[in-house]
Amino acid sequence: MVAMAFFPALAMADEPAPLRPDQQAFRSLYKELIETDTSLSNGSCTLAAERMAARLKAAGLKDDQITLFSTPEHPKEGGLVAVWPGTSRKLKPILLLSHIDVVEARREDWERDPLTLIEELGYLYGRGTADDKAHAAVWVDTLIRFAQEGYRTRRGVKLALTCGEETNGAFNGAEWLAANRRDLIDAAFALNEGGGGTLGADGKVVSQTIQVGEKAFANIQLETRNPGGHSSVPMPENAIYQLAKALDRVEAHPFPIEFNETTRIFFRETGTARGDELGKAMIALAANPSDRQAAALVDSNPYYRALLRTTCVATMLEAGHARNALPQRAQANINCRIFPTHSVEDIRREIEAAIADPGVVVTALTPLRPAPPPPPLDEKVLGPIREVMAKHFPGATLVPAMAAGYTDSTFLTAAGIPSYGVPGFFSATGEVSGVHGLNERISMRSLYGGRDFLYDLVKAFTQ
Repeated sequence: MVAMAFFPALAMADEPAPLRPDQQAFRSLYKELIETDTSLSNGSCTLAAERMAARLKAAGLKDDQITLFSTPEHPKEGGLVAVWPGTSRKLKPILLLSHIDVVEARREDWERDPLTLIEELGYLYGRGTADDKAHAAVWVDTLIRFAQEGYRTRRGVKLALTCGEETNGAFNGAEWLAANRRDLIDAAFALNEGGGGTLGADGKVVSQTIQVGEKAFANIQLETRNPGGHSSVPMPENAIYQLAKALDRVEAHPFPIEFNETTRIFFRETGTARGDELGKAMIALAANPSDRQAAALVDSNPYYRALLRTTCVATMLEAGHARNALPQRAQANINCRIFPTHSVEDIRREIEAAIADPGVVVTALTPLRPAPPPPPLDEKVLGPIREVMAKHFPGATLVPAMAAGYTDSTFLTAAGIPSYGVPGFFSATGEVSGVHGLNERISMRSLYGGRDFLYDLVKAFTQ
């Protein structure tokens, strides 16, 4: 099926068609990046960045076009910035951003070695194959192709490969660059992870999303403390019971439905495409957020519900110090994903008010990420994407979407560089990619098709 979809000229062949020479070169680059361990525990983003820099230099980029960076405190969490100059002095460059760190992957848990790129039945398996070394490999490959072709762009292109996106609190390369080397990454706008396409029943791409904005991320700690004592003499004050009551109130607290321009368009267009009762409710709710009947139906879908409001959920508990003693302390972690325009402090105070118990200490844990407003729905960004989609995915619609999670776009947008999660790669509805989990994979059709799309997209933005 993959061969039929991706190589129509050889649709009836028993064996997949051989890769083009340019695809073979890309496959080699991608393989090297996947097989370079960049996990926080044992890996080195610095090594991965150095290997990508070597490939860029081999293609013809000069030393003054490439900057490798790291800090003495985090020598293995470095990154890379590369610059392809444009001919125009008036046009600011665009920035291609990708994180190269990955979530931990234990060999004993996986069916295949997560640090070996393995091809099976039209899929490529390995940690980072989808998140986010596919984008990183495509961005490096794009500059290599520019160099090999001697391609001259009016608008310059900058590439940043960074570490730390997958671990909140770790050294984050995008954050560091924005704060310390803004000159290296300054751009009109950035293209990052976050978008993606959906296949229809006929195997064709029917829609692509562009990520425009995302929720802020925050951990809020609830803590109760009591004198404790011997468990044979229960006391009215009990840190665990007090914390449990507070958690009940957090669970019951109704964060209000909210829309911004991006989510209103998403609900309206996605609802129209669905055409079912849930779709009709999505359209109705976008038109009238006070429509309780529509809200009740939309809330039955956990993903759509999360896009409508701030969400806070208990994720960790710690309490007590001995089995035969009354608890002296109890703690819970509340993970919040905050609708844009609200600060972490706003939500902390709201949780504190909902609990309404001065004996529960409510603290926003560091590090605190910025919470910028979404970047604009700029036609200078959306227009070229639609044009390139018409070539690669004819008939597919482009839908702006807000992320319920978060990416490094937060740091760039907060620093004044609007950052968008570009479309390109695609999958079937409900397809399991294994991102952050076991047996991560991407289809060859998506990888190579997305590569062609993104290459043409960068060209469209730079002409």
